[in-house]
Amino acid sequence: MDTLQNMRVFVRVVEAGSFTGAAQHLNTTTAYASRAVSDLEAHLRTRLLNRTTRRIALTEAGERYLQRCEQILAYVDQAEAEASDAHARPSGKLKVHAMTSFGQHYVVPAVGRYQERYPDVHIELTLAQRMPDLLDEGFDVSLTLATGLPDSGLVSQRLGSAFSIACASPAYLARRGVPQTPADLANHTCLQMVTPVFPPDRWTFDGPNGEETVTLGATTFQVNVAEAMAVAASHGMGIGLIPIYSAIGGLRSGELVWLLPEYTSQEMNLYALYPSRQYLDAKIRTWVEFLRDELPATLAVDQEELRRFARS
Repeated sequence: MDTLQNMRVFVRVVEAGSFTGAAQHLNTTTAYASRAVSDLEAHLRTRLLNRTTRRIALTEAGERYLQRCEQILAYVDQAEAEASDAHARPSGKLKVHAMTSFGQHYVVPAVGRYQERYPDVHIELTLAQRMPDLLDEGFDVSLTLATGLPDSGLVSQRLGSAFSIACASPAYLARRGVPQTPADLANHTCLQMVTPVFPPDRWTFDGPNGEETVTLGATTFQVNVAEAMAVAASHGMGIGLIPIYSAIGGLRSGELVWLLPEYTSQEMNLYALYPSRQYLDAKIRTWVEFLRDELPATLAVDQEELRRFARS
């Protein structure tokens, strides 16, 4: 028995004053309306309506039950309207994960621009190097940098790509000289980034001669966040392989120098991951669409500026 539907029929019968009137309003038959109320009474073991051939009348129990039905159905209608509105209008809390350094440079500014357009959305941003379990941890969207994605059942949208470059401070280069080829790095102090994607002791470059891999010697410094790598390199601790979004500030200020400008390394794709494509909440849909429009252009601006550093 569909109790909620039978409640609706019962309320409509009372409002219409007859089973026939209720049936016409509900676009059903009089027999169906009568049976729905009878099933409700059998379920409750209580008579709700006194019936004659000409009219119906609420019992005392029926009057009390009618009030409760009206309250319950109002809550149900409100819940359905809110759920439908969530599909149509962006609002409420959007829980987003992003990789730490990428999130600081690109996602935080994007949040500000997104909320100018959709002020009813409250974004809760978590920056972390690990890839979270979206369902278990309750994230709506994860922005992840990876060479590829495992088969996870999540929906993915590719938003662009980013790569790393070799950088060092002017002071370090004055002491140790400037490497001219990837092979020269074997004679330098190379700082190691610890990530789940790339081995810390091998750097692979793409350049004019194709792919070249350098095996690094012992190092005095390892770190797992690109921002910290950029700081270490800018303080003369050695050569770091730094994602462009973490290196570009140091290049602008002159604290870092781009080495081997014909070479790039560790290219990764940026993906937006979310649990389902069906009945997608408007705040998730508009956030992903916003990033798809905004981030490629932002990445392209930084890469064009990087090319100017290479030419200077």
